[in-house]
Amino acid sequence: MHGFSDNDSMDSAQQHQDMLRWIDAQHDRMIDAVTALANINSGTMNLAGLAAVALQLKERFEALGAPCEEIDLPLLVEIDARGNESTSKLGQALRFHKQPHRHQPGAPRVFLCIHYDTVYSGDHPFQKCEKLDANTLRGPGVTDAKGGIIIMLTALEAIERSPWRERIAWEVLLNPDEEIGTPGSAHLLSEAASRHDIGLLFEPALETGGFAAPRKGSGNFTLIVRGKAAHAGRYFDQGRNAMHLIAKAVVELAAVNGMKIEHPGLTLNVGKIEGGGPVNIVPDLAIARFNCRVATAQQQAFIEQKLEAVLADINGQDGFQAQLHGAFHSPPKPIDAKTLSLLESLRDSGKLLNLNLDWQPTGGVCDGNKLAAAGLANVDTLGPRGHSIHSENETLHLDSLTERAKLTALLLARIAKA
Repeated sequence: MHGFSDNDSMDSAQQHQDMLRWIDAQHDRMIDAVTALANINSGTMNLAGLAAVALQLKERFEALGAPCEEIDLPLLVEIDARGNESTSKLGQALRFHKQPHRHQPGAPRVFLCIHYDTVYSGDHPFQKCEKLDANTLRGPGVTDAKGGIIIMLTALEAIERSPWRERIAWEVLLNPDEEIGTPGSAHLLSEAASRHDIGLLFEPALETGGFAAPRKGSGNFTLIVRGKAAHAGRYFDQGRNAMHLIAKAVVELAAVNGMKIEHPGLTLNVGKIEGGGPVNIVPDLAIARFNCRVATAQQQAFIEQKLEAVLADINGQDGFQAQLHGAFHSPPKPIDAKTLSLLESLRDSGKLLNLNLDWQPTGGVCDGNKLAAAGLANVDTLGPRGHSIHSENETLHLDSLTERAKLTALLLARIAKA
């Protein structure tokens, strides 16, 4: 298939075994590296913690001979409890480039990506790692996604020690805002998609070790309704109750959850409603925050039309004004032919490690959605096995560190030889 002779194949098999043995020998070092990263809080809005983790990441990845580019991100724009825009600073994205030797023109270009922020804020009680047994590490972000970072790093270290290092070009992006939907670094993903052939992301594997594919799309929205305040007894009719109107809108939007025949897989979850105050005042402000998951681009268009209709209905009523903030930040990610080929290559690589790997659909989203929408075939669950991510019981199966690093290295070698 690749034009190798029998001797070439024998040499290649020996080189594979040498690479896998080297990764196995990194087991304890990988555990130490994950623990060191996870013991530093890097909640998305903890800029000091993000900067401390970034220093470690810069040192570790630059050791591969790939200089670091530190990228400032745009300000995060959010809606506060008064319905006004507020801005916050985000951490820096880190980008590392490693080009192939110049006598290997046309080498495949691989984009590797994972986030280094976590869902645990700086004042969250879950802050330090604890080894529960010989194969279980409990800690904030050990699986999502600091274990994924070290798996990526170790696989690249293995490739850089191998004969395939001159046959492949790679770029790494470590972003600090994925846990809030990648509002600042999304443009970096679309830019990367345009200059690469394949994308590999290191979100946690399914608990079976399999891959997530396809993925639903996701959008976060904030609906703001403004009315008119008035005394609830003496001047009730002169007021315009924003809470009443947003309650009506929420019921109408939530009704899409019952459309299981017309739109299977479509869900809309209202997570928070704010507004009002003393019960003797007609409330002039109400805010609803909600998330929507869609299985197809058609469902996304349906929801967007639904939101426009709800907005127009509120603005058409006397004394009320409505605004909608937000969008679908992650389009649906179907399995196309290139992605299927990549999944099959991973399955074949897994067989060399006695792994029986498969894939299944999920309602979760990640940066792989954005890369797919930008045209880059990718697999986004090359990270470790674990469970209870985003909780105080987040744990990492330690044997999956070398397992997933070997799987990734075999895939990179296969890509380099293609």
